[in-house]
Amino acid sequence: MLAYLFVALAAAVRLMPHPMAFTPVTGALLYFGARGPRRQLWVPLVLLMASDLLLNKFVYAYSFTWDQVASWVWYAAMLWVGTRMRDRVNPLTVVGSALAGSVSFFLFSNFSSWLVWTDMYPRTFAGLMTCYAAGVPFFRRALEGDLLFTCAMFGLPVVLHAVASAFKKAGDHTAAA
Repeated sequence: MLAYLFVALAAAVRLMPHPMAFTPVTGALLYFGARGPRRQLWVPLVLLMASDLLLNKFVYAYSFTWDQVASWVWYAAMLWVGTRMRDRVNPLTVVGSALAGSVSFFLFSNFSSWLVWTDMYPRTFAGLMTCYAAGVPFFRRALEGDLLFTCAMFGLPVVLHAVASAFKKAGDHTAAA
């Protein structure tokens, strides 16, 4: 159930005012891949694709372009990375996956923008580097958000379990005897 809530939160946050590129999308995708039902991996894809289309149409007033498909491919890749973590969730894999998500999205999305937006960036190496340079301010916030939200999402069940165990022990008077 938590996996669905995190994906819904990720889609909702994208539609609300928030610091640019500071969203729980990476964390939600990794968590759903690691903890959500495999037969339902399409749910986060459809929900985030719909939020992309809504944002582009009603918030940014962009027409559909093929670089949007690159984001959708990246969503699927992050879900796949999450499925690879399923049996190996630990702090190193969580932080490493969040970092990999941030870096891969930066590289992948900027490259696809460079390919699609020919009127903005020339199709040269210098044009590609200009595109990457323009994305650096967004990368910092994305990295911060990815690390924060991914660690929070994977850490929340651990904290809740510890709190529940503490309450259970505090209420178990036979253990004191």
